[in-house]
Amino acid sequence: MPLAVDNRVPEGAVNALLLDGRGGGQRLPAGASLPEQPYWLHLDYSQPSTQDWLAVTPLLHDEARDSLLGESNRPKLVKLNGGLLLTLRTINSNAGQRPEQMVALRFYIDEHKVISTRRRHVGGVVTLQQQLAGGHGPLNCGDWLVAMCEALTEETGDHIDDLQERIAQMEEDTLAQQLPHRRELAHIRRQLILLRRYLAPQRDLYARLAKEKITWLENDDQRRLEEIGERLGRWLDDLNASLFRADMMSEEISAHHTEQLSRRSYLMSLFAMVFLPVSALTGLFGVNLGGIPGAESPWGFGLFCGLMVALVLGLALWLWRRRWL
Repeated sequence: MPLAVDNRVPEGAVNALLLDGRGGGQRLPAGASLPEQPYWLHLDYSQPSTQDWLAVTPLLHDEARDSLLGESNRPKLVKLNGGLLLTLRTINSNAGQRPEQMVALRFYIDEHKVISTRRRHVGGVVTLQQQLAGGHGPLNCGDWLVAMCEALTEETGDHIDDLQERIAQMEEDTLAQQLPHRRELAHIRRQLILLRRYLAPQRDLYARLAKEKITWLENDDQRRLEEIGERLGRWLDDLNASLFRADMMSEEISAHHTEQLSRRSYLMSLFAMVFLPVSALTGLFGVNLGGIPGAESPWGFGLFCGLMVALVLGLALWLWRRRWL
């Protein structure tokens, strides 16, 4: 690839926007030279053209190339040549995919540029694109960083709120003896555990980012980043509480099923106790030997049946009076 192309918008870019400083963004076509004023270049790192461009562009350090090519998954913050290299995770809002299969947004940002990559669609990216299209988006790269962190956090928080509502509904159903399906509860617990796995280090990342000495980040930007970290921390507290509630509900369901099994076993034991004498009598009178009482009497079978019914009723009455039934 010629060197001149390395500083141009690559073919297949998801979007390339020039930040006009007034909340809007001007689209840069493929092949256009990347300007000196702040811009946002968003790429799909699974595309061969993106991989070729990232491999040779002089705009990035080698460590940034590896990270933007999808080498890292967990939230990460690295200071690099006056800029920041970040990996952030958020809810997977793509159709037909599970939210807990979180998507990653990787980007390098400094005072003059933002170069971000992804493989699957990221909801926060769509949010910022819409804001820029409406003229109320980020003004510069520092403002872009804050707006992106806020968009990703809000998307995650909305999903946690939805999970909390589902758990609350399950709790109401449990109190009404309408127990939820254990598979559905297990699916929610799995989502909560995976969310906590990625969001806890991301909260720490925001807290660190708010305290880093970065010349192109204004004090107001760092204050807003600190607020975003605190907001994510409150959602993490809600997530931990929801996980505890889900565990309690799982124990309640297990206890209910154990109680039902014990009750059924108890009833079966009582039935066995009631019919054990009857089985003994029928076995005794069923032997093929002479001398069986009533064998020659036409009333023998009826009397024998009456004896068994009386025996069953007598045992049932005895069990009832002892409060075993």
